[in-house]
Amino acid sequence: MDAASVFTTLDLELKPDPARTVIRPFSFDYPEAFSAGKPSRAGAVAARLMALDEPMRQRMLRLLHEAMRPRHRRVDQVFLRRFDEVREAIGIEVTAECDRLLVGAYFSQEYAFESAALFNPSIVAVPDQDPNDDRLSFLLSLRGVGEGHISSVTFRSGSWDGGTQLTVDPPSAQGVPPRIERDDDAGWVRLRSDDSEDISETVIFPILPSQRNGVEDLRLVRFTDHDGTQSVIGTYTAFDGRVARAELLRGIDVRTYEMRPLTGAMAGYKGMALFPRRIGDDFVMLGRQDNENIWLLRSLDLHHWERGDIIMRPKYPWEFVQIGNCGSPIEIDEGWLVFTHGVGLVRGYCVGACLLDRDDPRKVLARTPSPLLFPSAEQRGGYVPNVTYSCGALLHRRRILLPYAIGDEHTAFATGSVDDLLSVMR
Repeated sequence: MDAASVFTTLDLELKPDPARTVIRPFSFDYPEAFSAGKPSRAGAVAARLMALDEPMRQRMLRLLHEAMRPRHRRVDQVFLRRFDEVREAIGIEVTAECDRLLVGAYFSQEYAFESAALFNPSIVAVPDQDPNDDRLSFLLSLRGVGEGHISSVTFRSGSWDGGTQLTVDPPSAQGVPPRIERDDDAGWVRLRSDDSEDISETVIFPILPSQRNGVEDLRLVRFTDHDGTQSVIGTYTAFDGRVARAELLRGIDVRTYEMRPLTGAMAGYKGMALFPRRIGDDFVMLGRQDNENIWLLRSLDLHHWERGDIIMRPKYPWEFVQIGNCGSPIEIDEGWLVFTHGVGLVRGYCVGACLLDRDDPRKVLARTPSPLLFPSAEQRGGYVPNVTYSCGALLHRRRILLPYAIGDEHTAFATGSVDDLLSVMR
């Protein structure tokens, strides 16, 4: 068997949908050169609104409801919460609920979070399933790109039988903005999606200044700590338009998440992926800190990363430019299975794999000399041509489900067996 025959591509694909939108905050101010001596622009907009007579404001509210209520559940609560967030900035008293709704709407925008692309998937099994079930339920994360090339995280649910029978549940027509709670002392931001009735409704869009231009490439893992506590954790890249850094997302429950930046010398880079358990007393991650090689990072503190070593360098032509992980390592009997990406000719991205020693993952036991998935004639185009990429795979009874992105635009799926994969490693 050759490497290109290990995986079978399924017919299912997930493509961007511009009809799916979420209401997110909208802010505006004067350019610095024109702000001196002026009241706030927010206050000016609110004052213009309140200068209208009441029948006009009532008519505006009816038009707002006609447009927004069919597309968004409990939209009034969203606008009222937004009013509370900008109350101090507008500087005038607004008491009537009608007017507070209108002010909240002026400081909100409807955002098509996956209008341009839906790609770079990651996947984990849903916790607390019956191990005897033939089908494995999963949570899939996807990077959605919308206006301004801003990246957000969206989710899907589904199930897989270990073979070619894969079901991805249809997404809800709703997109629900999270309620944001900050704890500056603890260093986290909590996102509460209490209004979500389905995981596909939850949208994590940029919130912090570090994420101004995107929350990118979430790599999910089901992490089990020494005491047996399980949690779904993801590492992602926060991009502010100039600097990229690693941050961490942790699921508290299906509707509540915590986000916080990672710190330390190793944290200011893209593509970090957490192992699903500690090794010894250490948390362990993979990364590509120098944009060329795969690094192994260790820390006693999940949120602080100071030390790391290169464990794998480019070796084969399809990875001469760069190698990195395609998600968190998967523990199998033989060691740690890691899907990798390599960058080669014409900036083409291919997917390969390697096997690390279970007790000492600095040791690379084997790797694929040829790529497993690569841009083909049918899958070469897209928003960014010649890219095949993934942020994580799923294991079920020695079978692998690998969701992957095509052309930084949409998502496809492939399945294969662990034994076939190991047979093509050297």
